[in-house]
Amino acid sequence: MKIALTLLITAFAFSISAQVTQWRGPNRDGHFPETGLLKEWPADGPELLMQVEKIGKGYSSAIPEGDMIYTTGMIDTMDYLTAINPDGSFKWQVAYGRSWNKSFPDTRSTPVVEDSRIYVQSGTGQVSCINKENGETIWKVNVDEYFHGEYHIWGNSETVLICDDKVIVSPGGKETSVVALNKITGEKVWQTKSLGGPRAYASATIYEWNGFRYILAVIGTDLMAIVPETGEIAWSYRYWNSAQWDQDGLIWTNTPVFKDNTIFLTMGYDYPAVMLEMDSTGASVSEKFVDHTFDNHHHGVILHDGYLYGSNWFDNKRGRWICMNWDSGEIKYVADWDTKGSIVMADVLLYCYNERGNVGLVKPDPDGFEVISQFKIREGAGPHWAHPFIANGKLYIRHGDVLMVYNIKA
Repeated sequence: MKIALTLLITAFAFSISAQVTQWRGPNRDGHFPETGLLKEWPADGPELLMQVEKIGKGYSSAIPEGDMIYTTGMIDTMDYLTAINPDGSFKWQVAYGRSWNKSFPDTRSTPVVEDSRIYVQSGTGQVSCINKENGETIWKVNVDEYFHGEYHIWGNSETVLICDDKVIVSPGGKETSVVALNKITGEKVWQTKSLGGPRAYASATIYEWNGFRYILAVIGTDLMAIVPETGEIAWSYRYWNSAQWDQDGLIWTNTPVFKDNTIFLTMGYDYPAVMLEMDSTGASVSEKFVDHTFDNHHHGVILHDGYLYGSNWFDNKRGRWICMNWDSGEIKYVADWDTKGSIVMADVLLYCYNERGNVGLVKPDPDGFEVISQFKIREGAGPHWAHPFIANGKLYIRHGDVLMVYNIKA
């Protein structure tokens, strides 16, 4: 009996700490732990290894895991999850929930893979746990219906967060702001009190500093630090200012970025970016500085060697590339390169994918924006909004219902 109990505890501990493959890398900060990559590309770009079509329309990232690739896309009115074999064929393709059915309905939630399970969330709030091998649904909960969530203009764009034995989702509304579901059963573990705002479009992350460990989650009005075990809100910060933004909530898409006790928030639309500083007790935050240049739209930012890199918002179709000193807020450069776009990093180089379809390999240098190599994405349709993914010496670029995989191994 004692041996069986020990094995059970060990298995449960392993299930909690298993490797998670997820949006924007292991820590959701845009950094991918790849090495040995090309430092320069051929004139027409890196070698195209695979092109996969009919994955459904969407802005979500493709997630490689093992020798498989998993991605979401909208087909007709449903969000689908597709498992892609190494040869580009489909192992399976299954619907997992209704797409958002109003403005910009294409799929936006990226799959999260852990062990034999894949977690996805539809544009109307259905969270599903799906068997990685056969595509069968293990459990599903429509969190927006069950917790009476409140939508902003574009519905649900959140990618769920796995934290220990829980799935974290942020329906917003008057009943609760953030909820935790048991990742094995889908049963509710806790729900926070409501801070009153609608859903945002950003995904939560795990924040650790000086012995504190919080879930950083956002709704359309507030950032909150949540104790993972209980759902208690340790502190919150009201980012939304009705004098500066006259809608019910912010169009807020970027996961917070942090270093030590400082946390950076940015959301485009000429809305001020803010650097917060958490106090030594972990019970409150204050504004360290406010910035009016680095208003990143929905493309993410990269913190590297004390500098923040990314693009800003001029209007919905235009933007420039920015570097900011993390500690002081000093803007080091503002540079033109077609327009704004998403950014990730691997092997000490930046990978930028702008909204005109150009992919650039960029040197992270606070003295200037230097594009080492670039090529153009010509397949697919719709906005170039999907964030790139890097794994196994490959660059994964998704445009609409087409996925392209490039060899970037040196």
